[in-house]
Amino acid sequence: MLKIVSKLLFILVLLAPGSLFAHDARPLYLQIDELDSQPSGHYRYNLKLNAPPSIEADNRPFVTLPDSCQRQALGLMVQLSCSTPLAGQTIAIDYPQYNPSITTLVRITFNSGESHQKLLSPEETQWQLPTRESATEVVSEYTILGIEHILAGWDHLLFLLCLLMISGTFKRTLITVSGFTVAHSLTLVLTTLGMVRLPIAPVEAVIALSILFLAAEIARGRRDSVAWRFPVAVSTLFGLVHGFGFAAVLQEIGLPQTELATALLFFNLGVEIGQVAFVATTLALLNLLGRWSALPQAFTRQLLMYGTGSLAAFWTLQRVAGF
Repeated sequence: MLKIVSKLLFILVLLAPGSLFAHDARPLYLQIDELDSQPSGHYRYNLKLNAPPSIEADNRPFVTLPDSCQRQALGLMVQLSCSTPLAGQTIAIDYPQYNPSITTLVRITFNSGESHQKLLSPEETQWQLPTRESATEVVSEYTILGIEHILAGWDHLLFLLCLLMISGTFKRTLITVSGFTVAHSLTLVLTTLGMVRLPIAPVEAVIALSILFLAAEIARGRRDSVAWRFPVAVSTLFGLVHGFGFAAVLQEIGLPQTELATALLFFNLGVEIGQVAFVATTLALLNLLGRWSALPQAFTRQLLMYGTGSLAAFWTLQRVAGF
């Protein structure tokens, strides 16, 4: 009998925390929909606030809006008439007594179809609504993002360095780099638009492998290989793979909903600007090293390629191990 009682007490102890501390995990939901702008310059919005059942009736939350907005109750929904747009302004979620550890999901949809949402923690009571996307801001932002990405992507830069080392003359360099540009632009667009999908982990591993392949070809110095004879074929083939890498970064950053084509175009343009800057700087440095270096040119080339190949081999093994 004592054993049975002790077992029951043990079960009650296990169940007690769940019954004592369990709470409704559903968030408070606030939906704001822009309807249209009136000729008088006023803007109309629908505001819907859904509170989870766990909130007590005398502690129902309310929304504090900018002074430029007036409310009109329409059943469970409130319609707002605002003299200025809500975009860029701050709203607040308040409780008459206290916030019972409830998160808040806020979503705003503009009449252009553009929408934004934010999950506010119980400690966050305010949110500054995002501004509308403008073409000018998108052009500036995504061009800079493209430049930053290519200049911070050491794997892409080392691949370009190998292409410069293997192409030789200015004409071959121009053709080789152009093949890389066209190829990675193609897969960037197709992937971003959802027409082609590849898992990113194998793509990153193949990018590292492409650097290792070219570094080994340059270090061996056998000029009868396909890579030496047709560098544009290699740059185009591996450029397709590098484009998937660019697209993965762009997907992580996210694309605007109303300026998709503009963002895609200028991100790619930013990548090309950074690429041209790197190529021009590298050619100038290689020219200076060729003139002033006391080391033989062949030895300098091999030293550079052995270092590049070793780093690429490490990246390859690291990325394959991360599958």
